[in-house]
Amino acid sequence: MNTIASKVKTANGGKYVRQLCKHWSHKLQTEVEGDSGKVVFPNAVATMDVDDEGIAIAITGEDRAELEQLTDVVARHLDRFAFREAPLGYDWTWREAA
Repeated sequence: MNTIASKVKTANGGKYVRQLCKHWSHKLQTEVEGDSGKVVFPNAVATMDVDDEGIAIAITGEDRAELEQLTDVVARHLDRFAFREAPLGYDWTWREAA
C-alpha cells in the first residue's frame, strides 16, 4: 500500500471536511465523526483529521498514479469549499508501507 499525505493549514478544517464528505456521500461511501472524515473511492481511501492547525489528509491505495490524481481531486474540492481562503497550501509527501 502507498500513502500520500498533506497537512493543510486552515482554521475552518472541520467545516470543510464535513462539507466535502456530505458532497461526496451521494456517489461514494463516506464517514464523518466530529471533525474527521473518510471517503472510500473505488481503489483508494482518503482520511481527513482536523486539529487546531488544519487538516491532515492521507490517501491510501495500491496505484501511485491513481493516488496522485486523487490529490488533485481532493485539493480542488476542498478549495471549492474554502473559496474565501483558497487556494489552500498542499505539500504532498509519500509514505510507503514496509
